[in-house]
Amino acid sequence: MKIAFIANQFPVLSATFILNQITGLIDLGHDVRIIAYTDPQEPRVHPDIEKYNLLARTRYIPPTPKHKALCLMKALWLVISNFHKGPVELLKFIRMFILRRKGLSLSRLYLLLEFIEGDFGIVQCHYGPVGIDGVFLKDAGVKAKICTAFHGFDMSRYPLTHGRDVYDDLFKKGDLFMPISEYWKKELIDMGCPPEKTVVHRMGIDLDRFEYCEKDLDPAQPVGILTIGRLVEKKGHEFAIKAVAKLIHSGHNIEYVIAGDGPLRESLEALAAHFGISDRVVFMGPVERDEVVGLYERAHLFLLPSVTAADGDKEGIPVVLMEALAVGLPALATDHSGIREIIIDGKTGFLAPERNSDVLAERLQHLLNHPQQWPAMGRVGRKHVEDNYDIKVLNRKLESIFEELSEGH
Repeated sequence: MKIAFIANQFPVLSATFILNQITGLIDLGHDVRIIAYTDPQEPRVHPDIEKYNLLARTRYIPPTPKHKALCLMKALWLVISNFHKGPVELLKFIRMFILRRKGLSLSRLYLLLEFIEGDFGIVQCHYGPVGIDGVFLKDAGVKAKICTAFHGFDMSRYPLTHGRDVYDDLFKKGDLFMPISEYWKKELIDMGCPPEKTVVHRMGIDLDRFEYCEKDLDPAQPVGILTIGRLVEKKGHEFAIKAVAKLIHSGHNIEYVIAGDGPLRESLEALAAHFGISDRVVFMGPVERDEVVGLYERAHLFLLPSVTAADGDKEGIPVVLMEALAVGLPALATDHSGIREIIIDGKTGFLAPERNSDVLAERLQHLLNHPQQWPAMGRVGRKHVEDNYDIKVLNRKLESIFEELSEGH
């Protein structure tokens, strides 16, 4: 199959879930291309970008001029110079322009041009707003099947700011909708998504990269607690720091490592200083794959107290929770979004209410006081990930989904 992935940004170091799908489908023998609106030009990139030469497979949508007259002139030139390549599609685009179709833009014209001669069978759109662009392609006559994966912000913050009817056109014209959890599937259907076109398809991890190791505690060493995630509100770092501070002040020997970067770093460092635990909290900044594996190996417990942000933004199922369970770490997280689908309370770790550092501290204290429970939790966690989040199994399932869809069943 010839498969196109549309993404807002590529490559993004933290978006391993998209990268794993791309490389997995390439490994299965498919011709995969990436169309992205921007290159974030992050200082670090995932090693698979170079290994699979993915930038050679990527096309970027050019930026749109700010002046409307320049946009119009550019669009006219693009239509005339490319008309011979796709007269049917470009005539439909002109018709939509004349009818002043809502959301029509120069960037969408650039997007259409990528598909006129592409002969793609499947277009995989990650996040709902990208799916809206995907069904524009159908309006313009592109024959590919449009699939949309829904993750988190696109089902929480985005409908809050754009209205719960924002996906009505997408639901009507899209071919397949793939929420990453049962939690988001229910929300999608409640918003009007056709149940017969909706299937949960989880994100996953490459288990070969995460070796399982039972955790035990050397009384002479501090307990290593690890959090990995961007330093943004919905990750809940503030409540993690408060809970850890409470335990340190009660006499527990803890080293708390926070890996990731983001706009809240300065305020979180100030919070650790406020509680007098700066010497026990390590802010690692952004980390690459090999570094992440080393952090998991050195840690004893994993902590991710996700919250619903003030603007309504929510998580999907964080990939780091899959990774932590895969290596045998008991995990403490919040009962947020679809997280209870991976953290089985009392078996693979514990769940706590959102924004409640006192309960987080209680659950952490239980884990600290009962290290003999860690190995059993680790075994159950690893098995749960093997059964539900193995990317190789998931990519073969995705291949079957795409093949069935492309055959018109």
